[in-house]
Formats: sequence, structure tokens, C-alpha cells
Amino acid sequence: MFTQLSLRLRIFLFFAFLAVATSALAIAGLTLGYIRLGEDHALSAFVIAGLIGVVAIFGLTTWVWVLFDENVARPVERLAADMRARAHADVEQEIDHAPARYLGDLGTAAAAVTANLTETRNAMAMAVGRETARLSLEKSRLETLLAEVPDGVLFCTPDHSVVLYNARAVEILGHTEALGLNRPVRHLLMPGPILQAYTRLLEAGETEGADILCATRRGARLLEARIRLLYLEGQETSGPGYVLSLRDVSKDLKVHAERATLLDRLIDATDDVLPALPEPQKSTLSETLSDIAARKAATDTQWWPMEALPLTDLGTALRARLARKDVALTLDLPARRIRCDGYAVTRMLERLALGWSGQGATAFTLRLAQLGDSAVTLSLESSAPAPDRTDLTDWLSAPLSPGFAEFSGGDVQTTHGTRVTLGEGEANRAALQVSLPLAAPKPTLPARAIQYDFDLLHADLPKELSQAPLNKLNFVIFDTETTGLNPQVDEICQIAAVRVVNGRVRPDERFDMLVDPGRKIPAASTAVHHITNDMVQGAPGVAEALTRFHRFADNNVLVAHNAPFDMAFLQRREAEIGLRFDQPILDTVLFSAILFGQSAEHTLDALCTRLAITIPEDDRHTAIGDAIGTAAAFAKMIPMMEAAELPTLGATIDAFDRHARLIGHLN
Repeated sequence: MFTQLSLRLRIFLFFAFLAVATSALAIAGLTLGYIRLGEDHALSAFVIAGLIGVVAIFGLTTWVWVLFDENVARPVERLAADMRARAHADVEQEIDHAPARYLGDLGTAAAAVTANLTETRNAMAMAVGRETARLSLEKSRLETLLAEVPDGVLFCTPDHSVVLYNARAVEILGHTEALGLNRPVRHLLMPGPILQAYTRLLEAGETEGADILCATRRGARLLEARIRLLYLEGQETSGPGYVLSLRDVSKDLKVHAERATLLDRLIDATDDVLPALPEPQKSTLSETLSDIAARKAATDTQWWPMEALPLTDLGTALRARLARKDVALTLDLPARRIRCDGYAVTRMLERLALGWSGQGATAFTLRLAQLGDSAVTLSLESSAPAPDRTDLTDWLSAPLSPGFAEFSGGDVQTTHGTRVTLGEGEANRAALQVSLPLAAPKPTLPARAIQYDFDLLHADLPKELSQAPLNKLNFVIFDTETTGLNPQVDEICQIAAVRVVNGRVRPDERFDMLVDPGRKIPAASTAVHHITNDMVQGAPGVAEALTRFHRFADNNVLVAHNAPFDMAFLQRREAEIGLRFDQPILDTVLFSAILFGQSAEHTLDALCTRLAITIPEDDRHTAIGDAIGTAAAFAKMIPMMEAAELPTLGATIDAFDRHARLIGHLN
């Protein structure tokens, strides 16, 4: 209850209670004295003495309370209000702690705390301001770069709304009013290919993306598009957004299609007149015609936007489209990938199935009729009678959709170098068959994110490299695994490195190579680094490996943990490769000695433990694992060296001289 009262009121109540209690005790004492005396004439004397005592107690208590209120309670409340104002109301002037002179160090301490709070807040505001300015500058630069990208770029949310577009996208989409932030992409582009590709990539969990062909709502121009899902760390949406990169290929595709059609007409016409020619000309022209036809067939499908598409995804998409038209489709397809325009082939097969269903076909099966080395034959089958060739031609001549008014099933055949034919399926059922090329296995490449550091645009290193700040230099942190510990007779069997630029580790900029040492790797060495003789069989030799590493490390400061050991293997081969490793060399062992004292343990494991760096056990004693661990430690030690007043390369090397004997002892 009393905690809700003000400080001054609580102090007043305390002193009031003290006055009442002491007065009551005085009265009780006088009453007891009077009773014990038992004389009537003593009553007046005791009453007068009691009144005087009570008045004195109240007077003394009041005086002490006034002094306490003025010199303790009021100053404490004022200090609290002043501190609250500086904490929450952006008041910056210093606290006047003179009224709190009787509170000892409380007033000066409060003034110091609020002054420190103000300084910290100002420093944070300045840091936030600098960082905001830097981010704004980087944002501006990225916007400028994005604006100059030759392709149109749309960044869309999972519900297919636009959240970013560049100037090229505006040009490609025709300066339409439908283009704007938080506007549906379906108002800009025919959504079919995009939705189909997005759903397929999402269900498959693919991050590589897919090439598709789509059309604009306005003008029905064909666009080659690349769709890629964006799984962003910390995203709040239920699913990933995606990026569409757009390129207008209407004219290019039209020219290619017209050339292909004209060439087909020329081949057909020549083939018709070939029998009437004399034998020598006939033979020569026939060979030429066969050569042209073969070479043309090889290029028919190279100019059209294609993607590597699983057959099952193609069948699933077709079944979903037919289901919306109440047409049943059964799938019998293997897990193979074909190279095709998935949306165009799906729409062509849909058009064939719908046309056939109009003649009485009620249920269809899409199965693999033939699997070759380079192509597959798909068979769309039904128990209904087969359509005649005239109907088939009509179905293939119709536009695929309103958005592809000038693109028909016949164009799909041309662009894919195939023909839809009438055939016989399982159980003597009628079939429409089409051959499509198999997709070549795609090599697995490591994902590389965009690397940028705009601070490098205004990095200005002094002519004297020794005066260069450590956080402005470029470093290559490297490590080697060897056949033994004697640089004079042993050889490198693995070398790896990673770069540190502008004080930050760049794990994507790495060098990692197994090396054929030209000699057997002892079992004792294999037990340490797990590199076997079979692993280095066919790997580059030492000379080639060091030549390539020199190219990677050129114009960078070299850094290693116990650098003299690794450098001995490199420098021994300098004459053979005709190159010198003459750049500055730093050693993280000496960094550790400077920062943590010579008496500390300076192994890589001990250094990483002190800096809270974990090298996965499987990567320890591998060149790339140790190089990344050393790089992480080195990057953390750069600001520590600055705090130790050793911010430059020259100052660091001078400090190394005082600890050089540590390296000799370590080796």
C-alpha cells in the first residue's frame, strides 16, 4: 500500500509516526511516574512536564523532518526526475547535482551516469547515422547497377505481387499502367507458365530455377523468362518469393521460326524435284540435302527457351489442367528429365486431349512408349477411335492460348524438332505420340552468391605499404597438407586458401586443390590429414598447383598459422615455377603471442578456442578447413591489433620481431 505513495509523503509519515510514538512513550512514562508517587499535588507537575516533552518531541521531529525533506527527499526526487528526463525526453544538459550536496556521491554518480548515457546515445546515433548513410549509398549503387542490367527484373511475393522492378522491365512490358509496386503480376504477363513453373519448383524444392516462355498481356509479345525461387533468411511469408528476369524474344523467335519454316520448305521442295534430276546432279544434291537436313535437325531446338523438366512434372501439370475440364488422365511415366518448353508442351498435349475428347474419348493415359539414348517417345492413349490426320492438323494449327495468339501446336513441333504422329498404344489402343529430347545431366556447381564490398571503391592505400591499415589490406590465408614435416624432402599433397578483404572473410573466394606429390604419402601422414595415394592420383603436380596458387595469391598479403613451415614448401619451388612469393607474410602464431602473451598456448586449436571459433572435426587437419579457421581467427584479431595500437602492416611486422624466437621454438 505504502509503495504507491510519493517518497516525500512516505518520509513525512515516517517522521509523524516517530513523533507520535515518542510522545506516547513520554506520556506513558509520566503517567507511570505519577501513579507510583501517588500524590495529588504531583499531577499538575507531571501534566506540565508531559506537555512540554510532547511539544519538544514534535518540534524536534518536525525540524529534523524539514531538514531531511529539503536535503534528502526533494533532491532524490529531483535526481530521479532529471535522470528520467535524460533517459526518455532527449534532454542533454548536465544534471545540477548541487541540491544533492548532502547525499554524498549520489549526485555526482547520477550526473556521471546520465552524462555517459547521453554520450552513448549520441555515439549510437552517430554510428546509426553513418551506417544508415552507408547503407543508403550501397542501396543507391545497387539500384544503379540493377537499373543497368540488360534484362528486365521483377521480384514477386509468394502471392505473385510485384515488390521490385527495374527500368528495363518497364521498357520490356511497354510502360503499362499495370506495372507498379504491390500490383499483381498477372496484370502484366499471362500467368500460366509462371504459375506452373512456380508450383513445380516449390514442390520439388529446387533453387536453380527454370527457363520459361511467357507472353505479355499488352501486345502479346513473347518473353524469355528465368524464374528462380528466393528462400530468404528470416522471411516472414509462408513461402518463398521469386525473381523473374525477362528478355523480349518476340522478334528473335519470329525470325528463327521463319528461317526454320523456309528451310523446311526448301528441303521439301528440293526433295520433290530430286527424282527428276540426272544421276550425277541427283547424287550430289541428295548428299548435300541429307547433310543440311541432319545439321538443321541438330539446331532446331537450340534457339528456343528450354528447361530440364522431369517427365513426372510434365504429366502432373497436364493432369491438373485436364482435371479442370473434367477429363481424366492416368500417368505411367518414369523419373527421367527431358529438355523442353514445359508450358508449351503441356498446352499442346492438352489441346490434343481436349480435341480428342470432343470426338468421344473420355479417359486418357500418358505413358512412356520408348526410351532411347537421347530421346523419349510419349504416348497419349485412349480407347476411343483415333482421330484422322485432318483433325490432328487442325488441333495443331490452333493457338495454344489467348496469350499465345501466334503460337500454335505446330510451332511447338518446330521448336522442339519433333512431330505428333498417330500410333498404336498398349492393348491396341489408339495413341498420339511425340518424341522429345532427354536432358543432359547438369553438372553440380557450388552456389556462388553475389560478392560486393563498396567500401573498396574509396580504399586508398598509401604508397608505403607498411603504413597501410590492416583492415584495408587484401589477405590470402592459406594452409598446406604435406607428406611429412621436413620441407627439404617432403612435398605438398594439398593446398587451400581463402581471402580476407576489407577485414571480412570471403568464404566463396577460395582455392582448394589436391596435389600429386610425386611420391608415396606415408601412412602416418594419412592418419593425420586423411589424404590417401588414391585421392591424389591424377591431381595436378606440385609445380602446376603452386603456379595456380601464385595466381590466386598475387597482390595479396599471405597469412598462415606457423607460416615459416608452409612457406618453406612454397619457396623451395620458386626457381622451378619461375615465380616468387615475395609479398608480405604474416603469421597468426605471432598475432596470438602479441595479443595473448608468449606464455599462452599458440596452437590453432587453442587460438580458435580463445576466439570462440569452431572448426568442424571433419574439417580439422584438412587444408581448406584449417585455412577457413585461421581466416576467421585472423579477421577477429585485426580489430584487437588496432586496440593494441598496432593498426598498420609496418607496426605489426615490427612487433613480430620481438616474438620471432617463438616461431623457432614452435618449429
